[in-house]
Amino acid sequence: MTNADDYILEFLLNEGNKEIVATPSVIAENIDFNSGYVRQRISKLLDAGLIEYHSEPQGMYQITQKGRDYLAGDLDAEELEKDKE
Repeated sequence: MTNADDYILEFLLNEGNKEIVATPSVIAENIDFNSGYVRQRISKLLDAGLIEYHSEPQGMYQITQKGRDYLAGDLDAEELEKDKE
């Protein structure tokens, strides 16, 4: 997990724990990383089950319960690596 991953998840959860749905470009604009890098990280977050498509044709993403658990500290990066094995 990278700092960008945390920023992406935090952006999708938003303040007040209200989930939002966004495209990679919108996410990138709001977390100050370029959209190409955000797209790369989104692919990794999808693979880890931390985010999911809200609308695949529109390229809209949302955080999953697993992503919320990670941000809450109930799941750590090592556990995510074990899940991929």
